[in-house]
Amino acid sequence: MADILWKMGAMLSSDHSSVVPINLFVALLCACIVIGHLLEEQRWMNESITALAVGLCTGVVILLTTGGKSSHLLVFSEDLFFIYLLPPIIFNAGFQVKKKQFFRNFMTIMLFGAVGTLISTAIISIGATHFFKKMNISSLRIGDYLAIGAIFSATDSVCTLQVLNQDDTPLLYSLVFGEGVVNDATSVVLFHAIQSIDLSHINSSIAAEFLGNFLYLFISSTILGVLTGLLSAYIIKKLYFGRHSTDREVALMILMAYLSYMLAELFYLSAILTVFFCGIVMSHYTWHNVTESSRITTKHAFATWSFVAEIFIFLYVGMDALDIEKWKVVSDSPGTSVMVSSILLGLVLVGRAAFVFPLSFLSNLTKKFPYEKIDIKQQVTIWWAGLMRGAVSMALAYNQFTRSGHTHLHGNAIMITSTITVVLFSTVVFGLMTKPLVRILLPSQKHTASMLSSEPSSPKSFAVPLLNRQDSEDNQASHNVPRRTSLRMLLSTPSHTVHHYWRKFDNSFMRPVFGGRGFVPFVPCSPTDQSVHQWQ
Repeated sequence: MADILWKMGAMLSSDHSSVVPINLFVALLCACIVIGHLLEEQRWMNESITALAVGLCTGVVILLTTGGKSSHLLVFSEDLFFIYLLPPIIFNAGFQVKKKQFFRNFMTIMLFGAVGTLISTAIISIGATHFFKKMNISSLRIGDYLAIGAIFSATDSVCTLQVLNQDDTPLLYSLVFGEGVVNDATSVVLFHAIQSIDLSHINSSIAAEFLGNFLYLFISSTILGVLTGLLSAYIIKKLYFGRHSTDREVALMILMAYLSYMLAELFYLSAILTVFFCGIVMSHYTWHNVTESSRITTKHAFATWSFVAEIFIFLYVGMDALDIEKWKVVSDSPGTSVMVSSILLGLVLVGRAAFVFPLSFLSNLTKKFPYEKIDIKQQVTIWWAGLMRGAVSMALAYNQFTRSGHTHLHGNAIMITSTITVVLFSTVVFGLMTKPLVRILLPSQKHTASMLSSEPSSPKSFAVPLLNRQDSEDNQASHNVPRRTSLRMLLSTPSHTVHHYWRKFDNSFMRPVFGGRGFVPFVPCSPTDQSVHQWQ
C-alpha cells in the first residue's frame, strides 16, 4: 500500500510539474494580447514583434532562475507546429482573402511563389556552398546545402500578413500574401524532395522525376482542397443542419477544414496548399449555406484560432532563441556563427531581389492597363516585405540539422543558431521597417483600395445583417455615387476574360449544386419565416 501511494504521489507530482509551464505559457499569451492592444496605434510595432520580445524576456528570466540550464517552457516540436498551429493560420488566410484580387493576380502570384522560390533556393544553395566550404564548416553535405536553400527561401507569411492590410493595399496584400502561401508550400515540397532523392547520382532522369513530383504534389494538393471544400458545401446545403442546431454546422465546417489538412498529410501531399484552397472554396460556397448566426460564429472562430496560433508561434520562437544547449556547442567559435548568419542574411536579400524584379518585369508585359502593373515602388515593397523568415524556416532547420531537437555536431549547431539569428533579425528589423516603408512609398493606397477592391461577399467584410448585405450595398452605391468615373465604367464593362467565363459557369452549374451567395437558409419559425408569412 505504501508503494502504491508513493507511485500515485509521484504521478501527481509529474502531472503538476507539466501543468506549471502550461499555466505560465497561457499567461504569457494573455500578456501578448494585452500588450498588442495597448500598442495598437503604434506605427512601428506589430503583434509578431511583441510576442518575440515577450518570449525573449521570458527566456532571460527562465535562464536566470534555472542558473543558465534552460530557457524552455515547452520543447519545440515539428508536429506541434505543422499539425496544430499552422493549419488554422493558412486556412483563415484563404477563408478571409479577397478572392477577386487574389485570382486576378493568380499568374503573378504563381510566378513569385513557385518560380521565384526555385530561383531563390538555387541562389542561396550555390552561395552557401561557395562561402561555407571556404570557411571549412564540417559535417555539411550536398544535401545540407540544398536544404539550406529551401529553408531560407521560406518567407514568413504570418508576420507579413500582420504588417500589410488588404483594405489599404489590396494589390500588395494579394501578391505578398499569395506568394507567401505558395512559397511556404513550395519550400516544404522542395525540402522533402531533397531529402527523398539520391543526390549522389544526379542526372537528367532524376531531375525530370523531381519536376514531375513537384507538379503532381502541387496539382493534387489543390484538387484535394477544392474537393473537400465542395463536399462540405454540398453536405451543409443538402442536409441543412441549421433547422435543428447551428452548433452542428459550425462544428462540421471546422472539422472539414481540418480534415482537408490531415488528408493531405495522410497522402503525402502539400497540406499548406490543400487547406488554403479549401478555405477559399468554403468561403465561396459553404459559408453562404449556413445560418446567419453560424456565419458570424465561424468567421470569428477561424480568426481567433489563427490569431492565437500566430502569437503562440512567435512567443515560442523568442524563448527558443535562448536555448543554452545550442549556443554552448558554438561558444568556441562565435565569430564563425556571426559570419554564417551574415552570409545567410545577404543571400536572402540577393535571392529575393533576383526574382522579384525580373519576374515583376515579365508580369508587367502581360498586363494591358497601367493600374494592373507593378510599379517600382510596389516592387521594392514586395521585395522588402518578403524578407522576413519565421517558424517554417525554424521547423525545417530543426528537421534537417537536429535529432529530437538536439544536436552535438558543430556544423549542425552553427546552422541552427544561425537560423535563429536570421529569424530574429529579419522579423524585428525588417518587420519594424515594413509598415513605415509602405506609408512612405505608397501614401495614397487606401482611397484607391476602396474603389478597386470592394468585395462584399468576403467573410471578413460584413457589419450589417448578412441576408440583406448585398441589397443594402447596391442601394448605397446607386444613391451615393452620382457620376461614375471612366475607371469604374471600364471595370463594369463586360469582357471575355477567364473571370467572366468562370462567373457564368459558377452561376449556371456550381451554385445550383453547392450553394453560395444567393442561397438563403430557411429556418421554420425564424424571423425569415415570420417575414414570409407577413408578406403572404
